[in-house]
Amino acid sequence: MEMMDSAPAAIVAGLIDMAHQARHAKDSVELEFMAVNGTHALAPYRQAALWFADRGIASLSGVVQIEANAPYVHWLERLCKQIDKAGPIGAGEVSADVGEEWDEWLPAYGLWLPFGEDNAPVAKNGLFLARDIPWLEGEIALLTEWMDVWSHAYRARAPRVRWSLRAWKSGIKDQFKRERRAGLPWWRRRVVQVGGLLCAVMLVPVRLTVLAPGELVAANPAVIRSPLDGVIERFHVKPNQAVKKGQPLFDFDEAQLSSRYAVASQALATAEAEYRQSAQQALTDSKSKGLLATLQGKIEERRAEMEFLQGQVSRASVVAPQDGIVLLDDPAEWIGRPVATGERILRVATPQDAEVEAWLPVADAIPLDSGAAANLYLSATPLTPVSATIRYVAYDAVQRPDGGFAYRVRARLDGSTTHRVGLKGTVRLTGHWVPLVYWVLRRPVATIRETLGI
Repeated sequence: MEMMDSAPAAIVAGLIDMAHQARHAKDSVELEFMAVNGTHALAPYRQAALWFADRGIASLSGVVQIEANAPYVHWLERLCKQIDKAGPIGAGEVSADVGEEWDEWLPAYGLWLPFGEDNAPVAKNGLFLARDIPWLEGEIALLTEWMDVWSHAYRARAPRVRWSLRAWKSGIKDQFKRERRAGLPWWRRRVVQVGGLLCAVMLVPVRLTVLAPGELVAANPAVIRSPLDGVIERFHVKPNQAVKKGQPLFDFDEAQLSSRYAVASQALATAEAEYRQSAQQALTDSKSKGLLATLQGKIEERRAEMEFLQGQVSRASVVAPQDGIVLLDDPAEWIGRPVATGERILRVATPQDAEVEAWLPVADAIPLDSGAAANLYLSATPLTPVSATIRYVAYDAVQRPDGGFAYRVRARLDGSTTHRVGLKGTVRLTGHWVPLVYWVLRRPVATIRETLGI
């Protein structure tokens, strides 16, 4: 009411009109122009400047574009940084080096109209006005009300920055200043309390965990290897087929083995005939009697060769050594392919005899004890993890198909599972208890040390 009584009706109408324009401004640039030029409709002045703590001088009256390197702009920024109160201000209320140049740049009477958060008496941002006559109380009240309306409209138009390092640092600095002015003891200051709470949270013990690719594998499969050098002729089973002990799995091509066996049989018969002939001649010929021992050895050699080939022929048909599931990729890739003795062809695994196999990257090789927890999250069923207990971690790292090195980790299942062997996913390996700050900073610090060597 006091402002309404002291201000003419025309000025009040002007305030209402400017408030309407501010609410319907297109953007913040238009609002900044209104602050330094349109305010003249409420109170006369000669110069105006809009200053932000993070941007410096944002707008000047009568200037379309600010020259950032102009001496006048530099001096204005030094002046605005030193203002510590709202209301009239003159050359005697600032530092000597700034006050000496006042008359060179500005009229005698200045006015600082701050706007900021919570209507603080000393705000980060403000509108500075200067003229040749003193400021009246009614004008100051009217302009203060206008800046409140303008700042509300400006905050509504300005783009919202969710977070920035500069805003974060500025907020902490302002909080320090407010609490220092309030005279609070150090233990009651918000920054100290938040910092202490953050330190306490960072010291909370948590389990050190890492993720590694893994899959369900057979724990103790029967590995079927090639019993001889030859060519596989046909398979009697299909991948993932259930087989019984003694059931045929695959056969080798017996053509070459049969021919070699026939040759060996004929060679044995020939050696026996030679022996019988020499035995008859030995009755009358002492020379033939001396050859009997050599011929006997030759017979034994031919017999051993024939028995070996006979065993090879019997092993040409491979049977299942136990009940289980056939683990095989594609039988067509093996048919007609020559294999060497000892080469792995397939596996026969018991469905219930499964465990988790994980490949722990070298960069994530945290200490893992035998008996630590491991959870496998299968890509096929991520909502039903398979829990297991670490059985061992390999001592040496093995090169993986992708070129990286990793440690093999085996973990026995804590219970039975309905998932089939061969399903892949991600394994979460759980290590020792560590502070939360170590859990957060372990990888960044390791990366820095590997990069900089410190």
